[in-house]
Amino acid sequence: MSGKLTKLIYNSWLELAARWSLGIIFVYACYHKIVETAHFAKIIYGYYFFPDVSINIIAIVLPFLELFAGFALIFGVYPRSAAAIINGMILAFIIALSVNLIRGQQFDCGCFSFDEAGYTYSAGQLLIRDIICFVLGLQVIFFDRHRRWCIRQTGSILKNV
Repeated sequence: MSGKLTKLIYNSWLELAARWSLGIIFVYACYHKIVETAHFAKIIYGYYFFPDVSINIIAIVLPFLELFAGFALIFGVYPRSAAAIINGMILAFIIALSVNLIRGQQFDCGCFSFDEAGYTYSAGQLLIRDIICFVLGLQVIFFDRHRRWCIRQTGSILKNV
């Protein structure tokens, strides 16, 4: 890697920005899902990706997982684990979105609102947004230095490689 790229990747301010950005996005995104769980369950059903019996439990558990992982990133409590959980959710959404895109199905993603006017995104825009968030999560996961404003520092993932 070039020296400038290495400095950028290991910049603790960039890691803090990535951590807070992801944390704020996921805390914000979970609010309407917690408040309107039944509507969120309908959104999940619309993906045609999960067995019917699992939809309600997903609609109940997923928003709280987003909430706790988001706050963990913001406050720096096991940030690597929180970013791994968030990246797992993002990857699952990218797969579900891609499968439905291949199927030719249009649906409300349910990420930040439910069918609000002015919040219409194409599948391509959603994929780009999620890939950017996934890269931010990778920055947090693979960051190998002292984290700024972090309650619980975690060890290095790269030192064992």
